[in-house]
Amino acid sequence: MARRPGSTPGQRVAWVSQLLGGSGTYGLVTLLSRTAGVSRQTLYTWAEQGRSALEQAFQPRALEVVSTPGLERQVLSLLVEAHATTRGIQTSLWPVARQRVSLGTISAIVQEAQRRAQAWLSSHAPPASRPLGLDEMCGNDRRGAYLHVVDTASWAVWAAAGPVPVDTESWTLVRWLAQARGLRWHATIRDGGGAIEAAVRAVDPTGQHRRDVWHVWHVCAQVQGRRDRRVTQGEAQTASIQRQAARIAAGQRPLGRNPRTDLGAHRATCAQARATADALRFLTTTLHLRLEVIVLTPTGLLDAAGREAELTTLLVLLDELAATAPTAHQAELARLHRHLTLALPGLLAFAPPLDRVQQDATVVLGATGRALVAWAWQRRAILAPRRDDLVAQFPPAWQPAARVLMVAGETAVRASSAPSASGQANWHSILRPHLAVHRVLAPGLLALLVVWHNHRAFARGPHAGVSPLHLSGMRDAPSDWLVALDYPPPDVHSANHTRTTTALPLAA
Repeated sequence: MARRPGSTPGQRVAWVSQLLGGSGTYGLVTLLSRTAGVSRQTLYTWAEQGRSALEQAFQPRALEVVSTPGLERQVLSLLVEAHATTRGIQTSLWPVARQRVSLGTISAIVQEAQRRAQAWLSSHAPPASRPLGLDEMCGNDRRGAYLHVVDTASWAVWAAAGPVPVDTESWTLVRWLAQARGLRWHATIRDGGGAIEAAVRAVDPTGQHRRDVWHVWHVCAQVQGRRDRRVTQGEAQTASIQRQAARIAAGQRPLGRNPRTDLGAHRATCAQARATADALRFLTTTLHLRLEVIVLTPTGLLDAAGREAELTTLLVLLDELAATAPTAHQAELARLHRHLTLALPGLLAFAPPLDRVQQDATVVLGATGRALVAWAWQRRAILAPRRDDLVAQFPPAWQPAARVLMVAGETAVRASSAPSASGQANWHSILRPHLAVHRVLAPGLLALLVVWHNHRAFARGPHAGVSPLHLSGMRDAPSDWLVALDYPPPDVHSANHTRTTTALPLAA
């Protein structure tokens, strides 16, 4: 028997309407069963579904007419803390707070908060000049990036833009806008990109511009990793070459299209590659040690001139290594030498200001006392993580000078990105989850995240209980980011803070 085609939604609506309108009419169900080609039970099921849908459609539902401060705080907290979308916020509010909120109301709250965040970011700046790190984060479409200006001493974000092209014009505009609202800096540090380099020279041609040591160390680690892999791959081929040599010794032909049979030459090549990798590891380790904030030698503290002399010698040795290394290694080692040569002046820019502080402390402490304070600072995680506790272990006459030395060491700027400290994740790791959810971070949302990050107090570590704004010198900044945007906490809600909004129907 041929199978009847399925019915359409419109046909089902018509049949259900006849069933509900002609309830009690004799023979109606039988007639519709034959017409539709379905069983009577199916018709009864459809009729029940239609009746339930009609009852739900005409059920009285409370419309939203007032947006309370409590609701606004809940919506914004879910947006920022839980990385929720607008629809996710709506879904969460019902099971958590038993509130039915329309998508329109949630969108209006979010848009108003973003407007306030942009206004806050355009009107606030630290009272004194700050060391600033310039960094960029690629977006999802690879056609633009998010540009950030981060206070490297307090981890506060003072400018954020994107997604925009990564070029000199974008970076120059970001710096000019930050400068126009009162942001001042005494040092900038960047990753060495050409766009940032040209922008900092254009905006602040006479300023102190430093290179980020972390990016340089990352390049060194990449080159070292590739050298080590080449050594491992070469040594893994030794057994195969040994078998080929054994076949030749037995009077057999070697296997493969281009067989390698000279075991002695292979071992010599492997030894030379390993020697190159070991030499590079020694040089990059020395580079790492000489770029530390405090460098102690048997003769005392190493000053900026000493650092420069040793690193210049290191570059000469790296150049010789590139010239004498196996042919497969020479090109990459030469590129590393060129990269370090260009980066060296910026890498050492943090040392001269540190030297001046150390020389002033020598008048009080002497060379030996200064070296002892530096030794203790290097081991502060063991001796006393908190600065005041460590200073208290020195003689009273030494304590003022020791405190100055330790503050100088802690505030020496060598990295462009806000590092993890006291459990505080860096700025990029804060943005990544939101970028994964929203795909693109609009300027308003970016400003909202900046306000949240700048007001959030550190949960642990030496800065527990204070926020990046407090560390930037803004001592009167509230610890609640929503209060900073004029969303009062629950205990001070009043009629003055209640705002009436247009009634919007709930989304289906």
